[in-house]
Amino acid sequence: MGGCAGSRRRLLDSEEEETAPEPRPPRSYHKGALWKNVMGFWLLGLCNNFSYVVMLSAAHDILSHQRASENQSHVDPDPPPTAHNSSSRFDCNSVSTAAVLLADILPTLIIKLLAPLGLHLLPYSPRVLVSGICAAGSFILVAFSHSVGTSLCGVVLASISSGVGEVTFLSLTAFYPSYFFLLTSPEPQDPGGEEEAETSARQPLIDSETPESKPDSSSNLSLQERWTVFKGLLWYIVPLVLVYFAEYFINQGLFELLFFRNTSLNHAQQYRWYQMLYQAGVFVSRSSLHCCRIRFTWVLALLQCLNLAFLLVDVWFSFLPSIYLVFLIILYEGLLGGAAYVNTFHNIALETSDQHREFAMAAACISDTLGISLSGLLALPLHDFLCHLS
Repeated sequence: MGGCAGSRRRLLDSEEEETAPEPRPPRSYHKGALWKNVMGFWLLGLCNNFSYVVMLSAAHDILSHQRASENQSHVDPDPPPTAHNSSSRFDCNSVSTAAVLLADILPTLIIKLLAPLGLHLLPYSPRVLVSGICAAGSFILVAFSHSVGTSLCGVVLASISSGVGEVTFLSLTAFYPSYFFLLTSPEPQDPGGEEEAETSARQPLIDSETPESKPDSSSNLSLQERWTVFKGLLWYIVPLVLVYFAEYFINQGLFELLFFRNTSLNHAQQYRWYQMLYQAGVFVSRSSLHCCRIRFTWVLALLQCLNLAFLLVDVWFSFLPSIYLVFLIILYEGLLGGAAYVNTFHNIALETSDQHREFAMAAACISDTLGISLSGLLALPLHDFLCHLS
């Protein structure tokens, strides 16, 4: 699966390791450039995912959104749900929260499908600007909307922001070997090489000229090379698709149906706690690469699918006695999802050649979006089926 030319740099460099001297890292790494870039990318990633996560966490509230009157700006923080079927044993909104998921992911899917074909031709700075404007617009629309339709338009803007930002920032890591120590340092090939690497490391984090001027930029790859690299990535893409399909089927297909009446938390509060615990698990595991690195990400996919099967059976039979057991399972679900994401891109960063890395990062980020989209499409009919049960 991963045997494409240039996709396994360990194989390419195996014969040179015995003879080639180990390159010295650029001197600028010891002058603050390393950690400046580390913190810069951490903040970019945090801000890029913020609007996307907020929209999903508020999905239940968005769909049960009600206004007291046209002249009142007060919004009930916990409005009563609109029952889909009064005889159903589930407390259902008329529309599944998967509708918010689809509005939050389909634009991202389209962006990621088209990005490897030509997004690299657009400089990085305008991409970041577009991402920021869309994020701000998404919050404004949702905050001041008087209807579910307007709120969903805001969710779409959040999706565009997240999609453009993720493709941009993941591709940009190919030019910053300081970034979380995941990528190899530039190897100077001549007496001026170290000076060139030092100059490169001093460049601002977002610089529209630096990436485009690189000789190994993905814009120089032919369609045949892109296809060859993509086939080599399937070893990582398929498990990540499965992980995200399972966890978002849980999040947007089952969270709303995992309603416990024997607790002080109402339905909307329970949904928010589910989303918060999931995101907490993702945050912890995405930050844990230095502590735990996983080579075989298909194991994480298997465990996540088992999570989905277990919670689906619980929705059907309602055998779990306490919401706190569900809290633990959801936290575990988030840990698996975050670990799958960060280890997938870590492995890709290590095993692709310099000239293919930017394209590989942009192409592989389709994995999570594809899995999420499929889960949303299947969660909608599941919601309608279960909510019609008496």
